[in-house]
Amino acid sequence: MGSDVGTALITGGTSGIGLEFARTLAARGHDICLVARDLNRLQEVAEQLRANRIQVEVLVADLCDRSQMAIVEQRLSDPGRPIEILVNNAGFGVPQRFAGGDLETEQRLLDVLVTAVMRLTHAALPGMVARGTGAILNVSSVAGWITGGTYSAAKAWVTVFSESLSVELAGTGVHVTAVCPGYTHTEFHQRASMEIDSVPEWMWLDSQKVVDQALRDVRKGKPVSVAGSQYKALSLVAQYLPRPLVRSIGSRRAGGQSRAKH
Repeated sequence: MGSDVGTALITGGTSGIGLEFARTLAARGHDICLVARDLNRLQEVAEQLRANRIQVEVLVADLCDRSQMAIVEQRLSDPGRPIEILVNNAGFGVPQRFAGGDLETEQRLLDVLVTAVMRLTHAALPGMVARGTGAILNVSSVAGWITGGTYSAAKAWVTVFSESLSVELAGTGVHVTAVCPGYTHTEFHQRASMEIDSVPEWMWLDSQKVVDQALRDVRKGKPVSVAGSQYKALSLVAQYLPRPLVRSIGSRRAGGQSRAKH
């Protein structure tokens, strides 16, 4: 990552991990460009961030809509207003089985978690490479190492995509890191109507810890960032478990999702 000044563009920057990225980077002196669907919430968060005496821009965009995503792509590729840091954070969960589930919901998941990450990264990279500096943090998940439906499949794509780019961009001054949190205290699970009462307290992370670890890791050029000793250990185990066992774990997780509250 380059200097400690410059603009950071954050998708899904009005809540959860995205909001924590915005607050942390604003406190460090970065100007911020926030992307989300809710204008009122964008303006509210922007006003809070301006207390750091920085510039804050807001872009209203639904990343499921290709024409709205194009607005964000244009902002990322604008040579007159360079983006130093891109945080691809926007996302949501789908508490349903794929077979018999709503296909349009699955398509929206793919649009936001995969297509948007690919297109926004593609828009940001030429300028970063030309300047010889920049950072892209793609918020993935430790769920990408297990078989947890289309959400896990999408996050597996994000992680491998980020790892591949970290190799491709070696020596350019541009770093790409997949941020792989576990259960984190945000609005994510409530919005997805997921049952989380059975998750033990030791498995929960604070969003600030996730963000601090991610920013340290991208600065060091690490392709994957995992916060929390519990998830560092679990992630290592998950990557080397026999696949039949991984599938067994995934099937139990899917069973829990099918009992999610609606």
